[in-house]
Amino acid sequence: MMYPQVIKPILDWLLALMLVVLATPLMIGIMAILRLTQRHVFYVQERPGNKEEVFNMYKFRTLRYNDMDDESPSNNFTKFLRKSSLDELPQLINVLKGEMSFVGPRPLLKEYLELYSETHKKRHDVKPGITGLAQVNGRNLISWEERLDLDYQYTKKISFLLDLKIVLLTFRNLFLKPDMGSSITMPRFKGYQ
Repeated sequence: MMYPQVIKPILDWLLALMLVVLATPLMIGIMAILRLTQRHVFYVQERPGNKEEVFNMYKFRTLRYNDMDDESPSNNFTKFLRKSSLDELPQLINVLKGEMSFVGPRPLLKEYLELYSETHKKRHDVKPGITGLAQVNGRNLISWEERLDLDYQYTKKISFLLDLKIVLLTFRNLFLKPDMGSSITMPRFKGYQ
């Protein structure tokens, strides 16, 4: 299929470049406020991507720095960043580098790789995304199995129209359902019960 192999990466790169240019003033403002309110601006973590290749995923740091077990935002501004998903803006760099796509399964922790079923491992047959089918169907409000099932469904049905639908639903959820799981932290995936 031509779309996922050729057209999708080109569209991702062009859109990411345009958004980086447009969002640069906003990103500079966020970085300045984060620098004034906390020591660290960025959160960088290794995540497995396409074909399980590990890459550094970038986010604005919203969690407390000294206690990584405490996943609560460090102040009101970082709560706002997390709730609005503006903390994800640095992932545009991951898209420009070809490590991520706008739409695909969200990149999860490396330690989960050995816990997936053979079916759910197929989530790594495509590039991970900033948003995805699981994010527009409940985000952190659904179970791990439902989330991973949706990721697998995406890999089987990937198309331009599906990606467009997911992007439109993402914007709808951001503006009309801003609390749809954004402030809830998923428990760690421990395999299948």
